[in-house]
Amino acid sequence: MSLPKLLLLHGALGAASQFDELKKILEKNFEVLTFNFPGHGGREIPGKSFSFLLFTSSILDFLVDKKIDSIDIFGYSMGGYAALWLAKENPSRVNKIFTLATKLDWNEDSSEREASMLNPLKMEEKIPAFAKVLEERHSPADWKEVVNKTREMIIELGSQHLEEKDFMAIKQSVIISVGEKDNMVGIDESRNTASLLPSGKFLSFPDMQHPFEKADLNHLVPALKSFFKGKQ
Repeated sequence: MSLPKLLLLHGALGAASQFDELKKILEKNFEVLTFNFPGHGGREIPGKSFSFLLFTSSILDFLVDKKIDSIDIFGYSMGGYAALWLAKENPSRVNKIFTLATKLDWNEDSSEREASMLNPLKMEEKIPAFAKVLEERHSPADWKEVVNKTREMIIELGSQHLEEKDFMAIKQSVIISVGEKDNMVGIDESRNTASLLPSGKFLSFPDMQHPFEKADLNHLVPALKSFFKGKQ
């Protein structure tokens, strides 16, 4: 009997390789699939702007290539937002969704605040170790261009984002989760969005911070298995 399929979607400036440990653990229960969004993880940077239209289209292309009609999705940070966007635009392609550390309350102020942190030159100066990680993660692509395109996309989110009516139209079962020590995503915005979803639930993880590398898999993995009902 085949295992249920589960797609893992990485966050902004991230890559599928960040899920290597999680994928290895989950492969006992699921057929785990990962991929890099355009311009990420060494994929060629597209000439067009980063957008959720581009990213959701890339998910659809991936599913078509794999001959998958619909799939369960775990999305970290931006990956969670892409999963929800896909569920809004192409509901038949998405089964259940579990998001972690996904910023959901976008407006002009929040987008400008988040975008202001994405300056490659300042990142090299103030957080050189992380800049080096990004350089290696996105090679041979230019990590600075990835950052700049991400900043432009976030600015656009100030005016083009999922609204309350969009969340209310998403019928899939969804868990919106966040770490209690996440300094980028608020508990209130996560809980409020979960309440808008017809089949949404909110889940918080104690002591968990925003970076996926600091996620406590001892808490996350059981929650994923329980939600997606994989064999245990």
